[in-house]
Amino acid sequence: MHTKILTGFCSATLMMFCASPLAEAERIKDMAQIQGVRTNQLVGYGLVVGLDSSGDQTSQAPFTVQSLNNMLAQLGITVPANVTPQLKNVAAVAVHAVLPAFVKPGQTIDVTVNSIANAKSLRGGSLLVTPLHGLDGQIYAIAQGNLTVSGFGVEGTDGSKLTVNVPSSGRIPNGATVERAVPSQLAQGDSITLNLNDPDFTTATRLAASVNRGMGDGIATIMDGGSVRVRAPIDLTQRVAFLSAVENLEVEPGAGPARVIINSRSGTVVISSHVMVTPAAVSHGSLSVTIKEEQTASQPNPFSKLGQTVVLNNTTIKVDQAPNRMFLFKPGVELDQIVHAVNEVGAAPGDLVAILEALREAGALQAELIII
Repeated sequence: MHTKILTGFCSATLMMFCASPLAEAERIKDMAQIQGVRTNQLVGYGLVVGLDSSGDQTSQAPFTVQSLNNMLAQLGITVPANVTPQLKNVAAVAVHAVLPAFVKPGQTIDVTVNSIANAKSLRGGSLLVTPLHGLDGQIYAIAQGNLTVSGFGVEGTDGSKLTVNVPSSGRIPNGATVERAVPSQLAQGDSITLNLNDPDFTTATRLAASVNRGMGDGIATIMDGGSVRVRAPIDLTQRVAFLSAVENLEVEPGAGPARVIINSRSGTVVISSHVMVTPAAVSHGSLSVTIKEEQTASQPNPFSKLGQTVVLNNTTIKVDQAPNRMFLFKPGVELDQIVHAVNEVGAAPGDLVAILEALREAGALQAELIII
């Protein structure tokens, strides 16, 4: 997509960065996904042990003590009811992971571990055996291992603290072993569906045409602007080879819609290459009002026995108006001419926002204006 970026509301000059004016072809595997081939989210609750006195405070996290007692009971150790362990080196954590498609039992996946109580740091801790559940309640993986924590924190005796990154969160590479595979829908039916990452009627039409050229006429049919159905072999081995050939076909995506996107927080303005305006005249100028207040003392004459010293407020108002300049947008004006016209009148990028909003209100902006 051909875009220009205007950034920096304080700058007097519009900064422009141009992408390639011609859209490049992309592989189907980069612009579409096969329906039914997806990841699944897993979550679990566990305990991290071995912390250096940076674990949960027992008084404020009673469920940590309860979890430890339950674990010890399963191991045959009974904690007396009147004993409350002081657990400075244990933290209750939430464990989550993403289960990729086609992962089989015995393979490993990464897990992320986050403190859910008041532990100061998980640095140096180890996660005990934690089952990871899917949304259906079934256990799909078992996590355990030593945490890798990128953040750290230090605290002085006077209460001063220094924290880098987030020490209460960590990861365990290959920390979970898959116990159950998710059934795949790849072998079902006599066809597969390709879902576009960015639905577009033009892109869907070109994708179907590319598949028909590469794999045979009538293989692909358009379902809607976001999906294309492709007939595939019934045999699973042949289907995998067929999909390998399909996903490597190249398609030139359709041009995006004409849009102007303004980020009000960062001051970034992005204008697509198809933004145009109808005939319009724009007057640009600035008005500044300066109000200055001064206090002066008023005293009576030296030999006067009457009167007293008083404080007077003097207010000075100054109005400066820069000369207004007007420029004309002719029919079919495109991005380059808009930017050139704004620069000619000396408008800052901040003024460009006001100009674009005024053009939209006047119905002269032939593009969607989005403010985020």
